[in-house]
Amino acid sequence: MSEPKLFISYCWSSPEHEDWVLRLGTELRENGVDVILDKWDLKEGNDANAFMEKMVSDDEIKKVILVIDEQYGDRANARKGGVGIETQIISAEVYESVDQNKFVAVIASRDLEGKAKLPVFYKSRIYIDLSDEELYGKNFEQLLRWIYDKPLNIKPEIGKKPAFLNVEEQISLGTSVVFRRLVEAIRNNRSHAHGALVEYLSLFSDNLSRLRLKPSNGANDFDQNIVDSIEQFIPARNELVEVFGVIAQYDQTTTSAPVMHKFFESLIPFLDRPAVVSSYHKWDWDNLRFIIQESFILCVSIFLKHERFDIVAYLLNQRYYIANDARYGRSTMASFGVFRNYLESLNHRNSRLKLQRVSVHADMIKERCTDSGVSFDTIMQADFVLYLVEALQGIKEDRRQEWWPETLVFKSFHGGTFEIFLRSESIEYFSRLASVLGVSKKTDLEPFVEGIKGGSIYVPKWQFERIAPLELMNYENLCTRA
Repeated sequence: MSEPKLFISYCWSSPEHEDWVLRLGTELRENGVDVILDKWDLKEGNDANAFMEKMVSDDEIKKVILVIDEQYGDRANARKGGVGIETQIISAEVYESVDQNKFVAVIASRDLEGKAKLPVFYKSRIYIDLSDEELYGKNFEQLLRWIYDKPLNIKPEIGKKPAFLNVEEQISLGTSVVFRRLVEAIRNNRSHAHGALVEYLSLFSDNLSRLRLKPSNGANDFDQNIVDSIEQFIPARNELVEVFGVIAQYDQTTTSAPVMHKFFESLIPFLDRPAVVSSYHKWDWDNLRFIIQESFILCVSIFLKHERFDIVAYLLNQRYYIANDARYGRSTMASFGVFRNYLESLNHRNSRLKLQRVSVHADMIKERCTDSGVSFDTIMQADFVLYLVEALQGIKEDRRQEWWPETLVFKSFHGGTFEIFLRSESIEYFSRLASVLGVSKKTDLEPFVEGIKGGSIYVPKWQFERIAPLELMNYENLCTRA
């Protein structure tokens, strides 16, 4: 790349001003700019007017600086002297040229009132201010960026339209107004924040029925309806993510925990068929099963990220009421494992479309992270905590485990240790995390460790790969530092 050619237009106002312009030209040349300046390039016997006209209109001159002091503005407006001649040429270029990026005014000094005395033809245009010595370095960099066409803030490329917008019919849960009122109330600690949270989550739950699909009647390609419905949920899910985020950051009380527990409890009926439906296929509500599981994992992810262990502990250690549980023919209480469901429709999709993926379910959760603002590492960490806590509860209650950590298929390839367990090498940090795990000390984890080593606790496996739970939880190094 050849050096950019630049011409400096200025007024011979005083010897001090001429020295200032020479210094500016020298500094620019030291930074790789081929500066054209009359004091260097206009020789004895040359036609001054022809020189100025060539410098302004020459295609080889890519940039022109107008060094503004009080006299430059006066002479430009009056069309007097050399500046007046240049102004006649420059103003026409400024007004008529398609390339508006060739000229820029540089303020060398201001008038007695502290104002930059710009020529009339330049009044509405942006300038660069080098009149303040304290800001000279920063603004000189701005000038160099302009010369080299390397702006500090670059307009990003346009991305792809979100996939959910390609679905022709959008389904709204009707929560947007209540959502805005809730977020404002929490952020500003309004007295009605608690009531607004109850109102929002109740409305969200009530209107989730709008996402119920018509019976599939065993249609072979019904999985596409499920995927489309899951995509339609993204705007509502993003609302929910923001609600969890503002609670985690702005609400330092624990009063929201029971409300969120009740909210997730109210979603349990959507995991099964409606009471009025008697003819159905087992995957007719897989879209809602995916949505509810994803929402629960996101909730736990966000509160773990913000170290709101008090809220996570409440959500994981409280039981959930299931009215008329179809498995037992009566109402029961269950662990949070009720929110994890096997989605046969996605396995069918994998086979039908010959995708050859280990887990389409995990792929979808991972792909949707770009729209949620929650990193996939954070989600995998929450998924592992849910697996660990549910296994510990299963040991205590002498029952099978009920949480399969779908996203950890990606950890089976790479391994590593999750952040909160690395931090738990600190005794103090582990003591804070312990309530989430439902333990009080490291030795309370031993039944899980023994179960892993002895095979009584299942270790998730995909094809020939499996996770390493003890590595993921940093077991050997827990509580080794103060």
